[in-house]
Parts: sequence; structure tokens; C-alpha cells
Amino acid sequence: MKFTSLGFLAFLGFNWLVLISPAIAQITEKEELVGEFSVVVEDIRVEGLQRIEPGTVFSLIDIELEEIVDRKKVSEAIKVLFNTGFFEDVKVFLEGSTLIVELKERPSIGSIDISGSKEFKEEALLEALKKIGLFESEIFNRNLLEKAEQALKNQYLSRGKYNVKIESTISPLLRNRVAVGIVIEEGDDARIEEIKIYGANEFKEKDLLNLFSQKTKNWLSWYTKSNQYSREKLDGDLETLRSFYLDRGYLKFEIISKQVSLSPDRTKVFISILVNEGKVFKVGKVNIIGDLLGQSDYINENLSLKTGDIFSNINLQKSLLVIQDRLGDFGYAFARAFPVTRFKDESQTVDFEINVNSGNRVYVRRINISGNAKTRDEVIRREIRQLESAWYDAEAIRLSRSRIDRLGYFQSVEVKTLPINQAQDQVDIGIEVEERPLGSISAGLGFSSSENIVLTAGISQGNFLGTGTNVSFQVNTSDISQTYAFSYTNPYWTDDGVSRTFDIYTRKFDANQISSLGDYKIDSKGLGLRFGIPFTEFDKIFFGTKYEATDINLGLSPPRRFEIYCIPYLPDCSTNSLVLSLGWIRDTRDNGLAPNTGTLQRANFDYATPLGEVEYARLTYEIQWFRPVSKDITYATNLETGYGFPLGGTEFPIFKNFYAGGIGSLRGFANRSIGEKDEVDGSSLGGTKKVVIKNELLVPLPGNTGDRTIRIFGYFDAGSIWGESQELSFEEVRATVGIGLSWFSPVGPIKLSFGKPVKKREGDEVQTVQFQLGTSF
Repeated sequence: MKFTSLGFLAFLGFNWLVLISPAIAQITEKEELVGEFSVVVEDIRVEGLQRIEPGTVFSLIDIELEEIVDRKKVSEAIKVLFNTGFFEDVKVFLEGSTLIVELKERPSIGSIDISGSKEFKEEALLEALKKIGLFESEIFNRNLLEKAEQALKNQYLSRGKYNVKIESTISPLLRNRVAVGIVIEEGDDARIEEIKIYGANEFKEKDLLNLFSQKTKNWLSWYTKSNQYSREKLDGDLETLRSFYLDRGYLKFEIISKQVSLSPDRTKVFISILVNEGKVFKVGKVNIIGDLLGQSDYINENLSLKTGDIFSNINLQKSLLVIQDRLGDFGYAFARAFPVTRFKDESQTVDFEINVNSGNRVYVRRINISGNAKTRDEVIRREIRQLESAWYDAEAIRLSRSRIDRLGYFQSVEVKTLPINQAQDQVDIGIEVEERPLGSISAGLGFSSSENIVLTAGISQGNFLGTGTNVSFQVNTSDISQTYAFSYTNPYWTDDGVSRTFDIYTRKFDANQISSLGDYKIDSKGLGLRFGIPFTEFDKIFFGTKYEATDINLGLSPPRRFEIYCIPYLPDCSTNSLVLSLGWIRDTRDNGLAPNTGTLQRANFDYATPLGEVEYARLTYEIQWFRPVSKDITYATNLETGYGFPLGGTEFPIFKNFYAGGIGSLRGFANRSIGEKDEVDGSSLGGTKKVVIKNELLVPLPGNTGDRTIRIFGYFDAGSIWGESQELSFEEVRATVGIGLSWFSPVGPIKLSFGKPVKKREGDEVQTVQFQLGTSF
């Protein structure tokens, strides 16, 4: 066969195409990139995305079309995509000139379920996981889950749960989601079996261990959990121990070591503490250097740190605070005092050089108030004595905080001085309050041998609509008395703080319900108007008038004294009176809810004028005095006195007599049972003279140290009521002792007391258990 030149060339071309066709086919298929390469990318395709937008990937890989791409460029893109944490796998392929990015997204968290937790609330644990990065809709990361497991375990270990086991499970859900399950087995608590302090020679180990919040098992451990080991609490107890020694002059006291060991079953903890007490040091020379703004005499006079005294760290801190507060009174908000100590071991004294840096004088730019969701800003601002755009005044700020606290509207009041970075001579004052419930329903319950159960109730609304006005509608529907009283008080009727109060009331009293009082009923109706004028930051005077009409309904066997009193007013024994009143109140308490220091004094004088059918005068005086015995213990005393006498030739109204007895008066005795007795039936008539003094020692409930909302107290009450013809005498005085519980609970204030008379008279009615409740709404 003959071939032409053209045919031969065609034959060679066909065979060459056959030979290279696999190679051509190969580069048009998706090829994973290996080794070194360089290619011009004409297109980029992203595969495998479900939730993430392709645009997000394009912005991350930083590869443009028509750009030459090599291995280094692709490796950087893969690294960037992995670092986002969005992807479980990243692969890059080349299909011709098209760059293909194949991704496998990490699943998102569809749900998180925690079971088995008793020590912590599930909401608190979920919040902790959220801070780590584990929460619903977030991309699931197994490393974070392992981190979360360890963090949760550490929390349980810090609570003494050494047998805790935490296991997590991952269950797939639809749409590339997973359900995370965390199962917690808390195990038995590690309880403190023994605490030993070695090296303590000057103090008994028992006394030192009483300082600790963590203790070995006692009869209250089931409630306080004080024998449950906690690493953080142990560190706090060691600081308390250190402070105890420093406050007694042991300046070189040191804790050499602490050892915590577990029993084999990890349920018992043994704690050993080794200390070196050192020697007692006295205060040597005290030298204050720096700019004292001419206040050196005041500062030296008020320093608690005195030469020759045994050193006390408390006195040192008080002295530093005196310096800082005094300079703060002149606008130096950030004045600081730094002590430098020089020990003299041979004389066991320590000299102090206190360096004072007054800093810049500043003025207040703004006063910001927060936390008052219901109370209006103006109600708080009108109590503030620090002015905006005025020099900073620490004393005015302290007074402002005290006045806001005494309103009684807030659980807590915090004042902070906030520096302004852009201006060294300006500060902002932040006042943060936590509001109390604004209304209350009150109830009282008592038990006695004569009355069995006595129940009273009432309703009132304070800080009405957050305006600072007090609107009260008191309703008392007990068997003994019925009271319907409406009162409206605007404490800032004028901008200067003059208050105005309207009162209207009707009261009925059925003495027949109390066996010791006799058979009679009193029905009183009245209305009044009062004004209050402040004349210092702590004092206010009151004046006003009221009209009152009173009917006495005598039963079949009323007290003889009532029969005699009613003779001039027969046949219906009704009287009316127009009363002028003058009063004074001084309040220096640090807190209107649970005072720890300060006094509250009230004095009042009522004069029933000749314009009415009875003319008399009635004086009352009360003082409440609070003093801290220690950081957590408060002593309180309350003196109540009263005196009434007739004028204009009339008798003193018997329904205005003073009474004593009951939880609000002389505890341990029945309500209104103390007073002059009727000569015929022995019923209580009250009296025209009253002296009652109540003493309480309030201590925190074990396990709630520092919480002043719930405290137990021991009390001693003494006093009596004397009639018009009786002289004040010790013979008439009654006295009781007892214990009780005071609690500002979530449902309102609760008071429970158990009392026993230590001095009583024949015929007195004893009320051993007394209970009072106030429910908030």
C-alpha cells in the first residue's frame, strides 16, 4: 500500500492524540494539590457549606481571580479557614484553572442539658459554660467541651466535692447540629474531720478555731454546712487568723505552712496549720509627712495609732482613713496615705512614717444614679448634699449616702467615686441602689393562756408610685380592735423639705375580747393635718392639729373607773376634742432597715384645747440607740416614756391612757395587760405614766455572718405603767428575758420571740410566745 505524504502526517497526528488523550482528560478532573505547583486561577468554587455564606469564605482566603496561586498561598488559605474554628476539615482541589475549596463545617450546638447538679443551679452552670464558649447555636468545639468539664470539676473540688464525676455525651441532630449532655455525679461531700494549729502558744487553739468559718461537725452543721471543706474559705480563714494576730501586736506573725489531706475514701478532710507567732510590738514614733493642707492638728488629734499602745492593724487602717477622709473633705478625692514601718527588735517597738499624697483637687462633673427602676431620680437627688460642678466634698457624700439609706426605700446604697481619664481634675459620683418592695401587708400573731391566739393585719403603701410620698390605708380587723386609717405624707411638700401629712381614721376597741380589761367599747373618729420642718440634716420639728370624737359604750360589767369617768358625759358618754401637737425627731442611724450605729429620738406634745369637751396634755419621748459591739454584733436599746395629765378641771381621758405588754412593748406579757387595775374586777386600765426600756443583743445567724437581714437576739425588757394617783416605784416594774429571731425575709419582716418574766405581779397575764409578720408585695 502506498502512502502519500499528507496521509502519513494524518496518521502520525491521530496516534499522537490517542497517546496524549489520557493526560488531557486528567487535568480536566478534580485533582488534589500535591508537591509544588503554580497556576493562574480563573474561577473559585466553594463546596460543602450549609450555614456559612460563601462570601465569608471568599473574604477569608484572600485569593483573587486571574491571580497566580502556588502551594504557599493555598497553605495560608487553609490555615486561615481552620483558625476560624468553623470547619472540621478543609481540602483544596484544582479542576483545570478552577480552584475548588471543599469544606466540612463543624456542627452547631442544638441543646445543652445538665443533669445531676445539686450544689449549683443549672442556670448558673449554663452561664459559666457560656463564658467558656459553649452555648446553644454556637459552633461546637470538642476542645472547649473538655475545658468546660475541667472547669466544672474545679468548681466542685473547691466546694469539697472530691468524688465528683463529670461525663459528657455528644448526640447528632438534624441540620448538622449536636446535643451536648453533661451528667454530673457529685458524690459525697468531703467533710472536715480535724483542724489543728501548731505553733500557737499565746492563745488557746479553741479560741483561734472559733475565728474560722469552716469548722468540724457541730449541732448546726446540717444547716450552716460549716464543716464542708472549701479551698477559698480556708484561704479566707487564714487571712482572718493573720488579722487576729496583727490586731494584737504580732507584727511578724506568719503562717509557715498549711496541709490538707484526705481520707482514702475522699470524704474526710484533715487540715494542719503551722504558724510562727513572733513577738508583740508596741507603737513607737508616728511621723506624718506630706501635704496635710494645714490639717495636721485635726489629724494628730483623731489618729487611733498612739505611741506606746500595743500595735493594732485596725487602728492603723482607721488612722489612714482619717487622713484620707479629712483631705477628701477639701476636695482631694484621691488622697492616699502610705505607711512605712521601721522595726526595733531590741525594744519591740515599730516606728511609722506615714507618707501622704494629697493628689489633685477635683470637682464633681456629674452624679449618676442607677438601680432605681421604680423610684424617681428626684426622690434620691433631693437627699444628695454633694452638688454637681462643685468641689468634691467627702463629708457631704457620706451624709448623702446616709440620708438615702435612711429613706427606707432601698435594700442597699453604694456610692463610688469614678475618675475621668480625659480630665484629671474631675470625677463622677455613681450612686447605685437596690430597691425594696414598696408596699407591705402586715400581720401579727400571739399566744397566751387567756386569749389563745391573737391575730391582727394591716396594709400600707410607701414610696407611692416611686414619688417618695407615703400613702397608707391601714386596716386592722382583729377581734380586739378595728382600725381604718388613711394617711398621706409628702416629705417634700416644699423644695426645702417641709413635709405635710393628712390623716383620717376611725378606730374601734372591744375590751371584752381581753379578759383582763373589762366590758366596754371605744369608738373614735378623727382627722388631722401636720407639717414637718427640717432645721438640721438630722433634726425636724412637727406641728399640727387634729379633731377627734370618741364614744364609750359601757357593757354590763365595765370597770368602775370607766363608769366614774362617763358620769359627766352621760347619757351616751361621748366627747370631742381639738388637739394641737408639737413634735421633734432626730435620726442619725446608719440604716433605716437594720441599723448598726446611731440614734433615733422622738418627742411629742399633744394639747387638747378648751374648744373641745376635754382638756388635757400628753407628752411622749422615745430614744432608740444602736452601737456595734463587734463587726457583726449590735447592741440596741429603746426607751419609751409617756406622761399625761388633765387641764381645765376635767379628768384625763381614760381612753388616752398608756398601756404596756405585747411584742411591740413589754415582751413576755399579754397585749395591753400592764397598768393600773380596776378595784372591782381587776381589769387593766392602763395609766397616765409610762416607762419601758427594751434591750437587745443582735447577732448573725450561725452560718450567715455579715448578713444583717436575718439575726437572732437576746433581750431584756423592763418597765411598767402607773396610774394618775400612783407614784413611780420600782415595786410596779415588770421585767422579762428571752430570745428571738428577726428576719427581713422575701415575704417581709418577721419577728419571733420567746420570753419569760423574771419580775411580775400577781394577776399578770404571761404571753410566752409572740410572733409578728410583714408580707411584701
